[in-house]
Formats: sequence, structure tokens, C-alpha cells
Amino acid sequence: MSYISDVTLMDEFNDLNEEYDALAKEHLKYSQKLSELKKIESKCLSMLSHQNKKYRQLTQTLQGLKESEGDEELQKKIAERQKACRTMQHSLPKKNSPLLNIMIGQVSVSLLTKSEKFDYKEGYERFKLYTTIVMLIYSMVNLFVVHYSNPHLRRFIDAIYHFMVVWYYCTLVLRENILRHNGSRIKGWWVIHHYLTVLLTTILLIWPESPSYRMFRSQFMVFGVYLNFLQLLQYYYQSGCLYRLRALGEKGDLDVTIAEEFQTWMWRGLQFLLPFLFLGYLFQLYNSITLYNISNLPECKEWMVAGSAIIFFILFLGNSSTLTKVVFDKLHNGRKSKAA
Repeated sequence: MSYISDVTLMDEFNDLNEEYDALAKEHLKYSQKLSELKKIESKCLSMLSHQNKKYRQLTQTLQGLKESEGDEELQKKIAERQKACRTMQHSLPKKNSPLLNIMIGQVSVSLLTKSEKFDYKEGYERFKLYTTIVMLIYSMVNLFVVHYSNPHLRRFIDAIYHFMVVWYYCTLVLRENILRHNGSRIKGWWVIHHYLTVLLTTILLIWPESPSYRMFRSQFMVFGVYLNFLQLLQYYYQSGCLYRLRALGEKGDLDVTIAEEFQTWMWRGLQFLLPFLFLGYLFQLYNSITLYNISNLPECKEWMVAGSAIIFFILFLGNSSTLTKVVFDKLHNGRKSKAA
């Protein structure tokens, strides 16, 4: 019986020989093509670098000359060629930023095909949506159920929530850096906003159980519920707007929804979001004022109170000033277009 089994297994193994030989040949071909691809990539990068350098030199030379019709035509052609070079650049690998190297090491995160970029962006959007739903449910449970439990148990459950928020924003920072590396146009303030939020939530995480923490806890949990609701509301409207604009060719495949942000392209039909956003920003100011008042109480001994107050105030200033600028720019451009 054992002999028959051995023979059968040997026959099955021998049947795999032909497939294995074909696999070895295909893998050899793959390795050769990969080596060839790397050489072509290096050549293209070198040529692109030379092209960009020459176009910059031509632009600088033109700026030093007197303007003429021929110069304007040349400037237009140079701008078109630079745009074409940037498009080529997006399909070629590039070096990581220093921050990405610190986060993940010298591992290439370049997404070279449209399908890879789209899949990564969609994964980013799904991550934000699902995590925000979980945090909304958790913050509501914290506010309406856990609030009445033992103080030490309540602080432990709060710490889990704070850790979840820290992890969420740390992951957002990493994913957004990868998206920006691949050409996504995420504005500078919203990158800074997420770094500040990581710092703020880390402070809240290490804030010990104390009278000052208990004074601020309920207000922060209400703020957490509202912020998560606002993020969900804005996600659905931003994603719908992005879908329409991509279909019209006005936005790129890597443009993403940004929580707490109102951008110029959201103006169409989304003006009703403005009150919700302004209310959220005013809530940040209210948190800052509350924390400042708590920090002046004699029973407040923790530095986390003043630190959180400062960060909430910075977030309020950055968010409200950015939103106000977008609104005024849009209104100004609308008047200009009507006048024309």
C-alpha cells in the first residue's frame, strides 16, 4: 500500500516538471525585463531632469529680455512642455521625501500606473470612512453610557478612544504623504493640521485622571461626536463632488476628500456646509477658552491643559482663516466673471 502511494506521489511530482520548466523560463524573462525596465527608468529620469533644467534656464533668460509677441509664444510653448514633463514624471519613480524616509525607510512608494494610484486612493477613502464611523459610535457610547461609570474605568475607556484617534491621524499623515509623493494636491495647511491633531490627541492620551480632566471630558466628547458627524457629512458631499469633477476632467485621480476642510471646488451646491464648518471651528475656539480657564484654577497642576488650549487655538485660527480666504476668493472671482 505504501509502495503504491509513493509511486503515485512520484508520478504527480514528475507531472509538475514541465510546468516548473515553463515557470523557470518565464521568471528568467521577467527578471530580464525588470532589469531592462530599471535601465529605461533611469534613462528617462536623467532626460527629464535635463529637460526641466533647460526649460528653467530658458524661462529665466526670457524674464530678463524685453517682452515681444514672439517671447509670449515661446513662454506658452515652454509652459506646455513643462506640463507634459510633469505628466511623464508621475509615471516614473522618484525619491522619497526626508519625512517618508524617516517613517518607512528608503522603500519606494511610487505608484506607477493609474490603476495603482486609483486603488490606493480608494483604500485611503475607505479607511477614513470606516474609521470615522467607528469613532463616531465609540464617542457616543463614551458620552452617553461610559460617562456614568467608575472614574478610573471611564479614564481607561477614554484612553482607548484617544489612542484610536492618535492612530487614525498618524495613519492619515503617512497615507497622505504617500499620496502627495504620487502627485495628490493636498494643501499645506491640512498637512500641518493633521500633525497638530496628532500632537493634540497624544496630549489627551497621556493626560492623567484629575479634576482638570474631568472638567473638560464631557465637552471634549461632545466635540468628538460633532467632529465625527461633520467628517461623515463632508466625506459624502466631497466624494460626490470629486466624482462629478473627475468625470468632467477637472480633477485628478489622486485628489482626495479632506475632513474639516472646505475647498474651492466644493462650492457647487455645497454652500450649506459652511455653517456646520464654522460651528466646528468655533467649537475649537470654545475648547481653547475652556481649557485656558481651567489652567488658571488652583487645582489644575497638569501642563496638558495649557498645551491643549494652545493647539486648539492654532487649529481654530488656521481652519477659520483658510475657510474665510476660500469663501472670499470664490465670491471675488464670481463678481469678476459676472462683470466680464
